[in-house]
Amino acid sequence: MSDYIIFQDVDRCIGCYSCEIHCKANKKLPDGPRLCRIYQFGPKLVDKVPRMAFSFLACFHCEKPWCVSACPSKAMQKRPKDGIVYVEAEKCIGCKLCLYACPWGVPQFIQEDCVAVKCDLCKDRIDQGLQPACVTKCITGCLQFGRRELMPEEQVRRYELLATP
Repeated sequence: MSDYIIFQDVDRCIGCYSCEIHCKANKKLPDGPRLCRIYQFGPKLVDKVPRMAFSFLACFHCEKPWCVSACPSKAMQKRPKDGIVYVEAEKCIGCKLCLYACPWGVPQFIQEDCVAVKCDLCKDRIDQGLQPACVTKCITGCLQFGRRELMPEEQVRRYELLATP
């Protein structure tokens, strides 16, 4: 896994989708591909009140990424210095094997450009000392980003549990 994680406090998320919108805007993506997603669940009764739940999903940047192993052109790569998995678009041949290999369906495909795209944790922003766009624009602050070793142990444990296929 990468040295970084994005953790969602599900109790604070209101399902506004600002994370998805700002991710797409930051990456200048066309209609279609979404590099992070909010999944809606419910309603279920909480203290006799109907309540929706929202779950944030982005790439887990696996220890041994299946998408990287499946890529015949080496376009899908894992950055050695921090474990961030990303696509080098110039090398992508549009075979979609990474899409089929990922158990979470994280890699997406831009039909017009015939290339795969995926969450790269906004590595360009991280390299500038910034946070990923999805975290920066989260209006409730339910998304937290940081280095794995600095996150609370319980958050890291829950994150790693989610990342296990």
